[in-house]
Amino acid sequence: MSLNDWLESFHIIFVVTWFAGLFYLPRLFVYAAENPTGSRIELLLVMQRRLLGITHIGGALAVGLGLGLLAIEPWHLSGGGWMHAKLTLVAGLIGYHFWCARMVRTFRLGENRRSSRWYRWFNEAPAVLLIAIVVLVVGKPF
Repeated sequence: MSLNDWLESFHIIFVVTWFAGLFYLPRLFVYAAENPTGSRIELLLVMQRRLLGITHIGGALAVGLGLGLLAIEPWHLSGGGWMHAKLTLVAGLIGYHFWCARMVRTFRLGENRRSSRWYRWFNEAPAVLLIAIVVLVVGKPF
């Protein structure tokens, strides 16, 4: 396997790790919004904090390896608009990630004002981004 193959393999592995965290962390927000007091909230806060840490690692490695791939194969930036669109969506995903980190802090401080229903909708964003990113990478439509 070439260096490029290794980078791409681990990029995909850490993208999966990152998305796993971004799919489950908002689910923990749903449960925390539904159980704002008692012993259950304490467990949910610990789970949020730990999952966020793993999500940070997966996201950082996915982005870092993706940038490494672009450094090795910079022609992707001039080969069509699909890569620019993908990178724009990844920037949105990074923003979503930081928004999740802010929400973990909000729950830790006991300042949540959103409903579990709002978090259920919020939980759909990474799925939409994942679909769009995969379609762009596989199909390279433009």
